[in-house]
Amino acid sequence: MVAHRDSASTVRWVECPRDAWQALPVRIPSESKRAHLQSLLDAGFRHLDLGSFVSPRAVPQMADTEEVLRQLDRPEGSDFLCIIGNMRGFERAAAGDHVGSLGYPLSLNETFQLRNTGRDLESSWRLVEDLREACDGADMELVVYISMGFGNPYGEEWSPADTAGAVTRLRDMGIARIAVADTVGRADALLVEKVLAAIDRPRDLGLHLHARPGAWEPLLQSAWQCGVGWFEGALSGAGGCPFAGDALVGNLPSESVLPWLADRGLLTGVQLERLPKLAEEAAELAAYGAGGS
Repeated sequence: MVAHRDSASTVRWVECPRDAWQALPVRIPSESKRAHLQSLLDAGFRHLDLGSFVSPRAVPQMADTEEVLRQLDRPEGSDFLCIIGNMRGFERAAAGDHVGSLGYPLSLNETFQLRNTGRDLESSWRLVEDLREACDGADMELVVYISMGFGNPYGEEWSPADTAGAVTRLRDMGIARIAVADTVGRADALLVEKVLAAIDRPRDLGLHLHARPGAWEPLLQSAWQCGVGWFEGALSGAGGCPFAGDALVGNLPSESVLPWLADRGLLTGVQLERLPKLAEEAAELAAYGAGGS
């Protein structure tokens, strides 16, 4: 399936420092986070997944999300997204004035949903409906991430039709922003194509992919040919899912992916010449958080 594209098209790129930082054991200073995030905004990044409103016991690295948000200079047209796992997270986000979008991870897999959010699938679907109504009332947008959207490592039954069915159900609930996540880096180019072929209007979807270093390009090629217009990643490829069981599986490296997209006429608004320096900063922060000097 090859989608028609104009010679130059705008795509949504969501930069995900939150995903890069959340599992790091050493707290990165709040001022260092703020400075890096401000540099991203100054370089033209307009969609940032930068924090989470979850228990600080569960994710201590994100305990300073409110503090970091308060100190950022938010450019017009920018969207700050934070991850939540329950209504308490929504309430914390709504108490501030910088968050435009809230992300909820909704798994196709019961095991992962319980491990990730402490909820089973039935209660998670009910929560999604409650969050949609709450976000509508608070002038925020709900983004649902379909975790394990390309299969799971638990040997539990899955097919592309399961992912497509979840997308349809969410759309029927009135949720416009849906991203399919390859949570543990299982997808190859053919599987990306099969999943997207099963879903109506892939242009409206987001993709949050994970891959080993140097293995991302075939995945992007398949997604690009299917017409996807929203991608996510993190500078230096830092982060990824701690459940992947492979330390080499990380986020798509923005400093490589964004020029690749630009070469194909897909514009993000980011100043590409600033990417090497920003990637260096991101790698330094990740190394600090991992316990390096």
